[in-house]
Amino acid sequence: MNVLFIHQNFPGQFRHLVNRFASSKGNRVVGICQPQAPGVRDGQFANVLKGVYSPHRKPAKSTHPYLRSVESGALNGQGVARKLLELRKKGFKPDVAFAHIGWGEALYFRDVYPDVPLIGYCEFYYHGDGADLGFDPEFPADLDDRMRIRTWNMTQLVSLVSVNTAVSPTKWQRSLYPEEFREKIEVIHEGVNTEVVKPSSGQTLTLPDGTVLTKDMEVITYTARGLEPYRGFHVFTRAVEEICRRRPNCHVVITGGDEVRYGKRLPGGQSYRENMLKEVSIDDKRVHFLGLVPYDTHLKTLQVSSAHVYLTIPFVLSWSMIEAMAAGCVVIGSATPPVKEVIEDGRNGLLVDFFSPQGIADRVDEVLDHPERIAHLGEAARRDVVERYNVRDKIGEYRRLWENVMGKR
Repeated sequence: MNVLFIHQNFPGQFRHLVNRFASSKGNRVVGICQPQAPGVRDGQFANVLKGVYSPHRKPAKSTHPYLRSVESGALNGQGVARKLLELRKKGFKPDVAFAHIGWGEALYFRDVYPDVPLIGYCEFYYHGDGADLGFDPEFPADLDDRMRIRTWNMTQLVSLVSVNTAVSPTKWQRSLYPEEFREKIEVIHEGVNTEVVKPSSGQTLTLPDGTVLTKDMEVITYTARGLEPYRGFHVFTRAVEEICRRRPNCHVVITGGDEVRYGKRLPGGQSYRENMLKEVSIDDKRVHFLGLVPYDTHLKTLQVSSAHVYLTIPFVLSWSMIEAMAAGCVVIGSATPPVKEVIEDGRNGLLVDFFSPQGIADRVDEVLDHPERIAHLGEAARRDVVERYNVRDKIGEYRRLWENVMGKR
């Protein structure tokens, strides 16, 4: 088969699918992406041809602010179209293509390959209320924000018309898309490799200062790509101050970068970590900021965790939460969608008010004070991920999808 993936941060959500296709002899796999993509930067997938593009310019400063993301999408779409034309000239025609539709990269796919089955990835459809925007009163949204965010969806809507079918990773994320398009969208999570991400009772984590953490210690973990309000970092930091006061022997391990991935940036280039450390008083000998870490370190962090805190506003569900469950962590998650779609309070984890540092500290006490009574939560979490999010099963669901659209062609 000839298989094409389009994702500016290749492989992105297609990692397991790329592995599946690239590992089978006879398949030709191509990934179209931008230069910063991990698949390019880290030299991953040596047997996958990468078509790297860059938009030929940035959106014009004179463009209406609401339309800059739309113009950016058109520029991305043009860049991808040029790569598609190169592939077509070389005789490459995909049997099936997969594309993330959020950045405009699939806008002009049909103009190059009008009859190739295209499967879209639907990550998040923006709303003026009821989702991320304005959820946290600490970061209010005004009418201008709502009108701007509504306009951002134009690129996705055009792309949704073009795709044969699409997927969204959770029911809640799918529910955000307009009703008239939902029949096109199936719920398929990308899955977790539960043979790799699993509990390890003898695991250790050596910190930069030489401290060695084990599963027998009080270790509270938190991870996010960016330490930012979208992932509740500001609330968690306030909780850490109280947790450290209550528990003099605990260690808190925080992984994630200072770069803002979602939401508004602070003025002057300041990070939310720097900003929050001015507000709270924490013991820097017991609170460890590791920054962005290699995957092996990320996995070890989960495997030594006594309590893993995962907070998010109503937004995209992070892979890290599912991975924490697969590693057998007792997850303390915010009672927000789509977390509640996965975690049932008291059965496979614990839920807490997103806005309550006190509540988070109370839940941490509950876990650390009664480890034997709480252990079943981590066991149930692991069991649920194996049953519901195992990557082998998810690839099977994807396979039925692509075989169906290829048959319809």
